[in-house]
Amino acid sequence: MSLHPTTCHQEISKRPYCGRFAPSPTGDLHLGSLMVAVATALQAHVAGGHWLLRIEDVDETRVVAGSAQRIMHSLQAHGLQWQGEVWIQSQRKARYEQALTQLLTQGDAFFCACSRADLPPGGVYPGTCRDGLPEERSGRAYRLRVDDAQVAFVDTIQGRTEQDLAKDVGDFIIRRADGLFAYQLAVVLDDADQHITQVVRGADLLDSTPRQILLQQRLGLEQPDYFHLPLLLGPDGKKLSKRNFSNPLSDDEPLLGLRLVMALMGHKMPPEIHTVAAFWAWAMAHWDQRLIPRRHSIRLGHTEPAVILQQLQQELII
Repeated sequence: MSLHPTTCHQEISKRPYCGRFAPSPTGDLHLGSLMVAVATALQAHVAGGHWLLRIEDVDETRVVAGSAQRIMHSLQAHGLQWQGEVWIQSQRKARYEQALTQLLTQGDAFFCACSRADLPPGGVYPGTCRDGLPEERSGRAYRLRVDDAQVAFVDTIQGRTEQDLAKDVGDFIIRRADGLFAYQLAVVLDDADQHITQVVRGADLLDSTPRQILLQQRLGLEQPDYFHLPLLLGPDGKKLSKRNFSNPLSDDEPLLGLRLVMALMGHKMPPEIHTVAAFWAWAMAHWDQRLIPRRHSIRLGHTEPAVILQQLQQELII
């Protein structure tokens, strides 16, 4: 598929749609990731916008060697081609450091000596180091000062979401004790710097969004629209991954995965489509975000993609 080859600039309300696919290189592309990639690419096409790729390797301890290259190969095998250079989070530490300095200067962040073992049951940070490190304790990580923040937003798929950050989360980590920057800070800066207008991702990240919106407010950044797709669960009720999917995506048979994710998003394709090119021609002409199930998750009844697709095509009851 092809999109309009320009860059994303100007204020969000005035500039063209800009979306992104931002996988973590912790394994190969799986069905849930493909669904996000297809959805965000189609959103960009329908809006006449741009589709970017970012590798979210900020947590370097979880990176699997070679997986970023395999993910990119799989995307291309499934007919997905991003625009511009690929952004790599691990190459943007200076930008994250700059933002941390800004937050510290503003009084919005502080050094914390607490470990997970110091947190009460439930894991909500009680503010132990908010007004300074306890005596004989050394700082380990940096946290964002939440204060009494309550954040609400309307998600395109999931509807209105609101969270009392002080009650539900507490002051949260933006740079870890091991020196790595937290995902929450990195993703906010990356989306702002890439001029993303809509964030399309899985509903497992819905609860992270209020923290990201608060960071946007503290850093003076614009807030994109949010679009959280239903999370795919395996037959065991656990989040879908390569480990619990017996027949992972095949680059040699991309049409099966493409058909399946479209069916999961409420689109029933005609049987006469036999090529990836024909798939994208049909998908770009018939994409309708209103067909996506307004659900937090979809539990698959089988582990074989062909069986799941047959069930969905017969009934399209998701």
